[in-house]
Amino acid sequence: MLKKNRLFTPGPTPLLPAAQMAMACYAMHHRTADFRSLFTRVLADLKEFIGTQNDVLVLTSSGTGFMEAAVSNLTSPGDKVLVLTAGKFGERWVSLAKAFGCAVETVSAPYGETFSLNDVRARLTPDVRCVYLQATESSTGVRHDVETVAKLVRSRPDTLLIVDAITGLGTTHLDVDAWGIDVIIGGSQKALMIPPGLSYGAIGGRAWQRMEITQSPRYYFDLRKERKAAVKAEASYTPATSLFAGLAAALDYVRHLGNGDLTAGRDSLIANAEQCAAMTRAGVQALGLKLFATSSPAAALTAVSAPAEVDSTTICKRFRDQFGAVVANGQAEMKGQLFRIAHLGYYDYLDTVGVLAALEQVIADLTGREVEFGSAVREAQKIYVSMSETS
Repeated sequence: MLKKNRLFTPGPTPLLPAAQMAMACYAMHHRTADFRSLFTRVLADLKEFIGTQNDVLVLTSSGTGFMEAAVSNLTSPGDKVLVLTAGKFGERWVSLAKAFGCAVETVSAPYGETFSLNDVRARLTPDVRCVYLQATESSTGVRHDVETVAKLVRSRPDTLLIVDAITGLGTTHLDVDAWGIDVIIGGSQKALMIPPGLSYGAIGGRAWQRMEITQSPRYYFDLRKERKAAVKAEASYTPATSLFAGLAAALDYVRHLGNGDLTAGRDSLIANAEQCAAMTRAGVQALGLKLFATSSPAAALTAVSAPAEVDSTTICKRFRDQFGAVVANGQAEMKGQLFRIAHLGYYDYLDTVGVLAALEQVIADLTGREVEFGSAVREAQKIYVSMSETS
C-alpha cells in the first residue's frame, strides 16, 4: 500500500506548499534592497500575527535561541528569577537560567497538570526579576493560564514576564499588550508551517530598559544589536534568507484565511487548532484511551496515555511503519508512557479524521482489544458538527 509521509508532531509540523515553493525559488543576497523589503514586510506582518505594538525581532535559530536571549539579555548573575514549570520545556527555562548564574526559584506541577496560581502568588516576591513560563507545555499537552499569571506579575513593577509561546502562538488566544507580556517567543516550525530555523519574539519597553543594566554575557543573541540592525531592515548576522521567504508566504496564507485581514486569519488558525484538538480528544476517549492532560488541555496537541499493556514507543513505531505517519513519543522519563498527536499549522479536518482512523487500527492491532472501527472518527465528526453550528 502507498504510504505518504505525514507529520502529526508538535514541531516540525506539515509544511505549507506555497511556503515550500517560495523557499525553493528564493536566492536573494541578504544585503540587498530586495531582501530588506522582504525583511521589513515579515517583521510588520509578525507584529500583526502576534498582536502587538512592541518591537518584533527574528533570529536565525531554533526557539531555544530566543529563550536563551530572554535570559542573557534580561538578567545578571545572581538575579532571582521564578520559573513556572510543569514539563520538559519548563525545565529548559530552569537550565537556561542556571547557566547564566541566576538564583532560580520554581513553582512546579506534576506532568500533565498546570501549576497552582496561589503558589505563584506566594512565590512572587518583590525581589523576583523575571518570571518565565510556557503558554503551552508541548511535552505534556497542557495549556497554562498566561492571562492570570500576567495579572499577578504586573502587580510587581520591577518584575518582567517572559512567555515561551513557541507552540502557543497561532493555537491559543494571547493578548500580549493588554496582558502586559514583556517578551513573547515563537518559532517558525509550529503554527506558521515552515521548517525549523527561525525564532521570533515581541519585546516590550520594560524589557528594553532592563537590557541597559543587565550584565550577563551575550554576543550572537544580543537583542539590542538586533534591534539596531532591524531599523536598517537587516539582521546583525547572516539570516536564513530562504526561510524568510517561506515565512512571508506563510503569513500571506494566514492573511488569506482572514479574507485579507491578518489578525482575522490568525484567529481562524487558532479556531482550527481548537476544533481539531476537541475532535481528537473526543476520538481518543471513544477508544477507551486516557488523556494525559485533562484539566487544562492545549489546542496545539493532545497527549494520550499509552494503554497499560503497550509501550508508547511501539505505538509510534507502528504509526510510522504501517501508515508513514509520525506521532511524537513522550520525552525523557515520559518516553514509553504517552504519545502526542499535534494539530497545529497546516492541518485540517481530514488530517484529524485520518489520524484517528489510523489510531483505531493501531490500538486494535497492538492491544488485541475489540475496537469498533469508526467509533473514534464518529465522535470526532460529532464534535465537528456541533462546533461548526455554533461558529
